[in-house]
Amino acid sequence: MAFEVKFELKDSDLAHFREVMKKAIDGASHLSEEDILAKAKELSASVQADVPEFVADRLRKLEVLVTMVEDAQWKLDGEERANVLSALAYFSDPEDLVPDHIPALGFLDDAIMIELVVEDLQDDIEAFEEFCAYREREQGRAGDKEITTEDWLDSKRRELHSRMRNRRSSRRSGRSGFRSIF
Repeated sequence: MAFEVKFELKDSDLAHFREVMKKAIDGASHLSEEDILAKAKELSASVQADVPEFVADRLRKLEVLVTMVEDAQWKLDGEERANVLSALAYFSDPEDLVPDHIPALGFLDDAIMIELVVEDLQDDIEAFEEFCAYREREQGRAGDKEITTEDWLDSKRRELHSRMRNRRSSRRSGRSGFRSIF
């Protein structure tokens, strides 16, 4: 028998989570980027079994954040890289808000924090996922050939030119416009 629990976080609750995140970031300031990534991966790998599905779903989102930082072709840098690493810093301490060793509840705070982080980084995640989908499509077309910036621009340009022609064609639909005089 499944049991569903729903709850709502008020602004004061969210402020509390932000404060906890700030403390986690400060506490992880001595860790290197590699340590932060390793601890996030370790958390994800160690709790794949025997956790509620809602926790497993959030941990898969955590894996996307790690991949964003590690993907050499994505080249995440500057403020965006720092934001993702700061978000991952929370997961470097197993004795966080609710210690991870507590059965059934130990990863509840992690799941909530992942959800908050993912919401905050949604634009970055969507761009990364679009990049990955594009790369996969292009790799499928190009075989094992490495995709270069020039390839990217040429492909994107062709895509946009095609879209432009298709939109123009569908708008005309039998009428003649000013473009026909050229």
